Amino acid sequence: MRNKGRTERDTFGRRVPRPSPWGILALVMLSGIALMKNGADVGMGPPQPAAAASRSNGTGETFLPVPLEPLPYAPPATVRIPSIKVNAPIMDVGLDDKGWIAAPPPQDPNLAGWFQNGVAPGQRGTSVIVGHVDNQSGPAVFYGLGSVEKGQLVEVPRLDGRTAVFEVYGVEVFSKNDFPGVRVYGDTGQPELRVITCGGGYSKADGYDGNVVVFARMVKTR
Repeated sequence: MRNKGRTERDTFGRRVPRPSPWGILALVMLSGIALMKNGADVGMGPPQPAAAASRSNGTGETFLPVPLEPLPYAPPATVRIPSIKVNAPIMDVGLDDKGWIAAPPPQDPNLAGWFQNGVAPGQRGTSVIVGHVDNQSGPAVFYGLGSVEKGQLVEVPRLDGRTAVFEVYGVEVFSKNDFPGVRVYGDTGQPELRVITCGGGYSKADGYDGNVVVFARMVKTR
């Protein structure tokens, strides 16, 4: 389904499509289906999350126990993940012509996308940033995402000059055929972030069969 919602502009001059129920359904149910069927031969492939990186069941998480005050709306400008040397500009992405979440153009290996029909990083709710794991030339922006560990930080500078800083509390890989959309995208009542790329097994015919998902919660702003 196409997103036929009316397009408006926010105070930053960015296009803000009115959310489409079909778009939200596609995001929740089929998250990364448009991400990466462009795999290149890159040795053993991208790192996959270790079992120790999976989400804990309410214990051992290191983010602040007291929720922070959410930030107002402002689009993200860049995403930084110091532990894997990511420092990438962000473009807006919406839905492709099949109704699934789109990905940035694969030709630019250092480019991430923010799903603009969702919340902005730092707002209450779950914001989503996506990017390719590789392209025809080799590794891309989120090639190392599966090696991110609990306690590491994701920084998202925004167009209002504020930076939302998120702490990772889980990293997992999910099959695209059995993606837990509600678990990944559900509103926890706090400002959260999901960073998503492709992962799991790979074949030239079908691309990657899963998605690597980083779960992170805002711990400070600056």
